[in-house]
Amino acid sequence: MGIQRVGICGSGTMGSGIMQVAAVTGHDVVLRSRTTVAAKSTLVRLEQTLEKQVHKGRMTPIERDGALDRITVTSDLDGLADCDLVIESILEDLAAKKGLFMDLEEACKPGAILATNTSTLPVVELAMVTKRPSHVVGIHFFNPAPLMALVEVVRPVTASDETVKAALDFAAACGKQPVEVKDQAGFVVNALLFPYLNSAIKLADAQVASVEGIDAAMKGGCGFPMGPFELLDLVGLDTSLAILQALYDEFGEPHMAPAPRLRRMVAAGHLGRKTGQGFYSY
Repeated sequence: MGIQRVGICGSGTMGSGIMQVAAVTGHDVVLRSRTTVAAKSTLVRLEQTLEKQVHKGRMTPIERDGALDRITVTSDLDGLADCDLVIESILEDLAAKKGLFMDLEEACKPGAILATNTSTLPVVELAMVTKRPSHVVGIHFFNPAPLMALVEVVRPVTASDETVKAALDFAAACGKQPVEVKDQAGFVVNALLFPYLNSAIKLADAQVASVEGIDAAMKGGCGFPMGPFELLDLVGLDTSLAILQALYDEFGEPHMAPAPRLRRMVAAGHLGRKTGQGFYSY
């Protein structure tokens, strides 16, 4: 299961980040977006990002050009037909992901691995809508994908050892630190991280300290690079709500129930950095 040609479904923050990582590390990449315009816009942004890397001396012009030459874009799922691995990175919605996996089953060649970049949803449910459940796995990159070292390789009960090994090898070939994890809500990082973030909201609502004070305390007292509210705004409050709800649905632990304030902010469209308003204004 050697992986050379990688397909990516989704041209948002995570999809574009994974595209960059894969191309820079020598993989041929096919980026599929719902529209050709969106895919080409993502490629333009990558060109600008890599140009900055050249100016900073972090890569050579030859390396930049090689990475860009290895990328093709498409709006057609059939463009993924020759990929050895396809990574789904669309919105965190199980029904939408299931629909895409059913389409990928038809579009991709036999033996291709189908992977999801989900941060918390059950991988096994995606595997079971395909005819190749042994070839479905989670490959969870973290945001921003070019900078974050960790990749969680999620093993559903249906995945073969060969599929999991191929996913681990791919993550390592991308220069990442792969960790194999069990297919349960939140995996490792989010299962530990998001109850902490949820608790920070409850502390602020209880007026133990201000949002700014809690961020300063966790950075100064624990050495964290970002406070919990800065991180919530970076991740996106809608994504944070979805992760907490998935954790609560699976485990039923009271501390995992999303804070009411988080629900209301999402309902108001205050989603963090991506909308310009979250716990902070941008």
